[in-house]
Parts: sequence; structure tokens; C-alpha cells
Amino acid sequence: MSQARGRGRRRDGHEEEHENHERWLVTYADMLTVLMALFIVLFAMSQVDQTKFEKLRASLAMAFGQESVAFDAQGKALAGEAGGSDTSPADVTVGQPQDAKTKEAAKQAVAAAERARASAGQRDAKREVDEFDKIKKRLQASLARQDAANKVRFRIDERGLVVTVVTDSVVFANNQAVLLPAGQRIVDTIAPELRPLPNGVEVDGHTNRLPVVSGPYPSNWELSTARASTVVRRLAGDGIAARRLTATGYADQKPLHPYGDDQAMELNRRVEIVVKSRLPAETRTLLPSAAGQLPTG
Repeated sequence: MSQARGRGRRRDGHEEEHENHERWLVTYADMLTVLMALFIVLFAMSQVDQTKFEKLRASLAMAFGQESVAFDAQGKALAGEAGGSDTSPADVTVGQPQDAKTKEAAKQAVAAAERARASAGQRDAKREVDEFDKIKKRLQASLARQDAANKVRFRIDERGLVVTVVTDSVVFANNQAVLLPAGQRIVDTIAPELRPLPNGVEVDGHTNRLPVVSGPYPSNWELSTARASTVVRRLAGDGIAARRLTATGYADQKPLHPYGDDQAMELNRRVEIVVKSRLPAETRTLLPSAAGQLPTG
């Protein structure tokens, strides 16, 4: 009996420890704790800063100067707050009908934003047209000193300031793309005014509709491109950075005057030096209307 009782004890008199078969629960609990912490962090990161939304709402209200539509962190529209309305804000969610007041507030906000964008675009277009007009006047004065003012015309379109050089026999020989001395003087007079500008410069060659019957060029496509390239090389030689220059030939495909006009054959045979606009595409479309506001003469 004494031997049997002694088997369950160690020699020092303490009972042996039983093997713990539930230690995996500790590891499992640790994993759950880590996962819970992870989801808490993800949830916290997904919350939108309500203060920033309030600042945005106030800024829009001040910019529009009228009742506007603000958005809370859940993506709901709140109408009437900026205008100080006594009515409670109306929540608008996608797929739910809007009441008349909320619809009107949203319409006013969109209309105000469109007016603000259009007004800013018109101001930018007018500012650039004014700069183009200054360039034009400087060019006119320089060309007048070279007795070449009658060889150059100016206009503004959605590309920018267009300087049209009529390529008659004084500028280019018939069916040739080599600048004659008078043509060289015209390009050399234009180049100094364009050199300090940040704008790109596009040179477009145009011919009239008479077919090429002699010379080194098989068609008006090659002739118009060669003339544009000749002007580009001259401008580059006058100090305009090559990266700013492009040359394109259009043959007779973009006539400036209808061929019923007595001067069409002469005036459509031209090289256009375009001082390109730096405005965004949608604002560049406003340049012709802004140019129409300039005084003539």
C-alpha cells in the first residue's frame, strides 16, 4: 500500500504536474485579440474627418454666396444649412426621391459652379488675348520698319495667335520651298519677338488648289510640308529652341478664303506661324470670342 501511494509522488514529496492538453486555447485567444485590433484600426481608418467636411461646406457656401448643398461623412446631401434656413436639413441618398427644396438647392449649386467656371475661363481667355495683342503690335511695328507689313496678317483662333505670311513670289518661288531674301527678312523679323516667349510655335504650310506640275515636289503635300520645314529651320537658326517648334503641311485642304473670292488663289498660298495658347483645351475655345472684344485698327 505504501508503495502504491508513493508512485504518485516525486522523491521530494511534491505531486507530479499533469500534462496540459488545452494550451492551444492561449494561442487561439492571442490570434483573436490581434484580429480584433486589426479590424478596429481598419474601422478607424475608414472614418471621414467630419471637421474637414464642415470646412468644405462652409467654403462652398462662402464661394457661392447662397444656399448650397453640403455632404456629411455618410455621403448624404444636406440642403439649406448655408443659407440659414429655419427648416431642418433634408437627407438625400442615391435612389431615394428628393423633395423640391433639396432639388432646387442642388440645381442652384450646380449652376453657380458652372457660372464660376465659365467666368474664370473667360477671364483667362481675355488675359491671354491681351498678351497676344501686345505681341501682334510689336510684330506689326517691326515688320513696318522692314516694309513687310502688307505681307503678314494676324488673327486669333482656338490655337492661339496666328501670323499668316502670304507665300507669293516675293517669299517663295513658284513650286519651290527655299525662302527668298524678302522671305528671310520677314521670318528674321518675327523670330526675335517669339524667342523669349514660353509658348510653343507651330508652323503650317498651305498651298492653293493648283496642282504641282514642275519642280522637285510631286504634290502639294510635299510642297506645303517643305515650306513649313524651311520656316522652322530659319526660326531655329534665329534662336528659338527646337523643342518649341513643329512643322506641318496641309496642301490645299484648309483654304482660308473660299475659291469664289478673287484673291483666294493668292491668299490661300501661305505659311502660318502659330503662337500656341497655353490654356486648357476647353478654355482655348473661348479665345476667338475674347478676341472679338478687342478694338479694331
